[in-house]
Amino acid sequence: MLDEVLMYLHNWFVVGIYAGDYSIKDGGISLPFLAEGQYFRICGSVFNDGLHLYPATDLQDEEFTGTVWALYIPEHVTKLAEEIGAWQRKHGDVGPYSSESFGGYSYSVATSASGGVLSWQDAFKARLAPYRKLREQPYVKPQWR
Repeated sequence: MLDEVLMYLHNWFVVGIYAGDYSIKDGGISLPFLAEGQYFRICGSVFNDGLHLYPATDLQDEEFTGTVWALYIPEHVTKLAEEIGAWQRKHGDVGPYSSESFGGYSYSVATSASGGVLSWQDAFKARLAPYRKLREQPYVKPQWR
């Protein structure tokens, strides 16, 4: 859920982008520019693109040329993503209808200001707003390792 939240925010909290040739062996990758417990994003890999926590031990072995983004995601954002995940598990995707009735049974779901079904983006909009960027982060020139 954290990667979905970061995509919604247009904010990956990038502190550095490192381009180069990388090797993933025995499910792990050595990244000396990361600290233990730091999030990172792999871009350009066939099997491992996405958000990971260092040291990752569940990657698929491969060699690739791409970038690794060193991230510093605020703890408040990671906790908010966990809360959003719990909300999503409870409410799920209820479909396009805000109410339905049949055979003496009826139900309705919360709606957004626009009248659509309330999504996690609507429910958490105010709390996510301080971290949201209007567009993707500006280009950061990759550092070749």
